[in-house]
Amino acid sequence: MTIVALRRPGPLRWLAYAYGAGLPPEYREWVLHDVTARTWQLRHLGRAIAQLVPLLVVIYLVLPGPAWVRGCAALGGALIGLFYSMAYMYESAEHRTLKAGYPRGTSRHVREEADAEGRAERASRYAERWRRDTTQ
Repeated sequence: MTIVALRRPGPLRWLAYAYGAGLPPEYREWVLHDVTARTWQLRHLGRAIAQLVPLLVVIYLVLPGPAWVRGCAALGGALIGLFYSMAYMYESAEHRTLKAGYPRGTSRHVREEADAEGRAERASRYAERWRRDTTQ
């Protein structure tokens, strides 16, 4: 197995990527890694938080009222934003791979291929525990 050094975007380019901007072609492999790595869901959550923080700060600073009311409004907005972000996590990952030039379904296929051994092991354990022949 060969390990390829991926070219990562710098902080400003990553921030633009988090907000939906496409990356130049030299980051193509990194985008695929970003949405298929073992930690891809945490990476998605990090991008969602990066998108929400400026809006939440504005809500907290601009809304009138006591600090606890503004804090609750910001917290409620964060929870709703994170809920919707996680609900569309797979679609977002797929869209990022499409923007990087990969065919539709690539991210799902790569994740499934990486987890094939684990799925087979779980299916075997399930069959062993729940599919025993009880007629004997």
